[in-house]
Amino acid sequence: MMGETTARAEGLVGCRRCARVWPIRTPRCARCGAKLQSRDPASLKKLWTWWGLGLIAYIPANLYPMLETRTFLARSDDTIIAGAIKLAQHGAWGIAAIILIASVVIPVAKFLAVAYLALSVRYGAHMSRRSRHWLYEFVEFIGRWSMIDVFVVAVLASLVQLNVVASVTAGPAALSFALSVIFTMLAAQSLDTRLVWDQEAKGEG
Repeated sequence: MMGETTARAEGLVGCRRCARVWPIRTPRCARCGAKLQSRDPASLKKLWTWWGLGLIAYIPANLYPMLETRTFLARSDDTIIAGAIKLAQHGAWGIAAIILIASVVIPVAKFLAVAYLALSVRYGAHMSRRSRHWLYEFVEFIGRWSMIDVFVVAVLASLVQLNVVASVTAGPAALSFALSVIFTMLAAQSLDTRLVWDQEAKGEG
């Protein structure tokens, strides 16, 4: 809404760690010691750096095996998608759907959403600032579910104790996928959301 009073307009700055408000020229929060910045000038640079690293890590996460299963008679190395397909073939449609959503749909959606938010800060967008802030909160919320595939692999590896007969271990894709999730979370957290709200004063969004 137009006519809103912001802390910056009133010469104040809020601590992003403990939410205490200080005069804008205060260098550090006296309560928690965090550095005070009205806006983070390197926000988008950090975001794109983490975003790029996350995308790079996500590629091998889908090309290499996530789960390696060995028995006396056979060895099976399954990628994320191949593992979901096998689960579906064995009738576990629900689990297959959860793995595909958590390991493919959500990560791809996060990449697109974070990139859109960064581009909207840079170039403006038709989506309102409130909608973009809601999108950011949604990305933060679903980020915690992105590790479900790695969690499933860890549980399976710990449950299979018959090492003489069979063994289940995490494949090389597990580390890549975990790194990709971490990098995209850091990318989202690097965005200074106050930059989105600043566009209202410029007549954008």
